[in-house]
Amino acid sequence: MQTRKLGPFEVSAIGLGCMNLSHAYGAPVSAAQGERVLLAALDAGVTLFDTAALYGFGANETLVGQVLSRHRSRFTLASKCGMTGVDVAGDGKLVRVIDGRPEAIRASCEASLKRLQTDVIDLYYLHRWDKQVPVEDSVGALAELVAAGKIRTIGLSEVSAATLRKAHAVHPVTAVQTEYSLWTRNPEIAVLEACRELGVAFVAFSPVGRGFLGGNLQDVNTLDAKDIRRNMPRFSPENYAENLQLLPSYLAIAKEAGCTPAQLALAWLLHTGKHIIPIPGTTRLEHLQDNLGALNVKLGADAMDRLEILVNEKTVTGKRYNAQGNSEVDTETF
Repeated sequence: MQTRKLGPFEVSAIGLGCMNLSHAYGAPVSAAQGERVLLAALDAGVTLFDTAALYGFGANETLVGQVLSRHRSRFTLASKCGMTGVDVAGDGKLVRVIDGRPEAIRASCEASLKRLQTDVIDLYYLHRWDKQVPVEDSVGALAELVAAGKIRTIGLSEVSAATLRKAHAVHPVTAVQTEYSLWTRNPEIAVLEACRELGVAFVAFSPVGRGFLGGNLQDVNTLDAKDIRRNMPRFSPENYAENLQLLPSYLAIAKEAGCTPAQLALAWLLHTGKHIIPIPGTTRLEHLQDNLGALNVKLGADAMDRLEILVNEKTVTGKRYNAQGNSEVDTETF
């Protein structure tokens, strides 16, 4: 397995985003299927597993803990705080809440440690910067968790270069996690360069364009009613019809490279920077193996240039988030 540096850790060059098993793209998979995917990834050499308190409102951390805790020494564990499910109305129904107050971060960490069945989380992200709380205060709370031995390193998700620098001045940041792929290029504005300058790893989520770059999603009307993509502008039927026009040329480049479309998307990221670690998620064993095959794909300068010209912020139709989603992130959003 090829590896990359993630702060003090040496991890597989492709990690596993665990969210899909419990959250966001329709009904969660069975516990048995989730276990099969997690153990297959571990056996294939994946050593970075990424989860969050938000995913399934704790269910994903619980699954990861139940399946992988007995293998704890074999992998680097990443989770997230600052965006969780809260019973706001007191009716037992959990809703998503962004809360970066130090007391909320401490409580979230304790709950995550129990669900994950571990004494320490290797990389703990602030899932969203709570704009009602100075980022310095939230990172200060994370720094206290490092000092207490509850977490080993600190990460940030969906933040701008300016916010990264403010946070890094309080405590060294190990990783920034943001959506990044040919399909979503906003980290190129400033965050990627800031990460290079500060020695911060960049972890790319949704590296296959939330399925678009896999080439198989032809009709968005087939998506599950609860699939989060139904609320994303570029997946609206009219916008997606425009975006599908990009696929024939993209698939042709994949064919020339001798790889699958998903492998092409991941290979592009791996070739873009050695500090970039993609974490594709999947619920299927065949997709897991396909994704890891990207490690063997070699792309020349011509292929890289053609891909960047073909799929970028100017050629993709629709924003990545709706108005609410855009208001919650601290990044430029194409």
